[in-house]
Amino acid sequence: MLGAKPPSVKSGDKIVPRFRISKYTLTMTPIKPAGRREAMGGLAKGLSVIRAFSRERPTLSLSDVAAATHMPAATTRRCLLTLEELGYVIRSGRQFVLRPKVLELGAAYLESMNIELLTKTHLEELARNTGDSAALCVLDANEIVYVARASVRTLMRLEAHVGSRFPAHATSTGRVLLAGLSADHLRTYFDTVTLEALTDRTVTDAAKLRQLIDECRRAGYSAVEDELAYGVVALAVPVFDQSGRAVAALNTSSHSRRITKQKLVRERFTMLQQLSRKISADLANVPGLSLSANP
Repeated sequence: MLGAKPPSVKSGDKIVPRFRISKYTLTMTPIKPAGRREAMGGLAKGLSVIRAFSRERPTLSLSDVAAATHMPAATTRRCLLTLEELGYVIRSGRQFVLRPKVLELGAAYLESMNIELLTKTHLEELARNTGDSAALCVLDANEIVYVARASVRTLMRLEAHVGSRFPAHATSTGRVLLAGLSADHLRTYFDTVTLEALTDRTVTDAAKLRQLIDECRRAGYSAVEDELAYGVVALAVPVFDQSGRAVAALNTSSHSRRITKQKLVRERFTMLQQLSRKISADLANVPGLSLSANP
């Protein structure tokens, strides 16, 4: 469970800490239809139903989905039956589960941006050179989303994957991306975010977080340790579009028992900067990434 001390595994005569990151909260924020006449409330409700399923909740009953989406049971039933007819969910008795067709929704974003193909070599190089995981993340409202990832086979493997979402305030990539927001959008972020404590080291004071974001903007990187989960130490730098706007964040992560935050910055910051320039150049031909990024 996130926030609990990580278990350990034996490797020869050494005890190697191991961590696992699951979805950071079981409380889903419902999708609210935009306040425009053209908005389709039914579509928003259907997407909310899909988002109700997770690693922790792979199988849900109608009442489970209704509770998670904050919708009436009758509305939830219509959404589930429609998704079942379209092939996005399947029913087993009173339980519903997602079908593989849901993957097409996320794949459409990745394929339209071609992000994974463009960054694959760079991320694999970073993972190989560090012996840890490497990832590219973007900001989506108050969360960061993994859009590409590479990892070597070690006991320190971070159990995140393409599509994983985590709160921006507790991650190195999140702070890098928040540092790239305009003043107005950063103000909106603080007006709407709930700074949840995921461990006893998570920064939840808004003034302190603002200070860290300012420091990140000046230094060009962010490093966090034991804030997202105990044992997780990570370093991130921004990736820019042609106009110099931070549209993604490049990340390297490890275990805090293996390397300190200070050593991580000292040994990998230059490496990340160099790869960020290469990825920025490659992504210059992906205008959709700039359009989809938060201003």
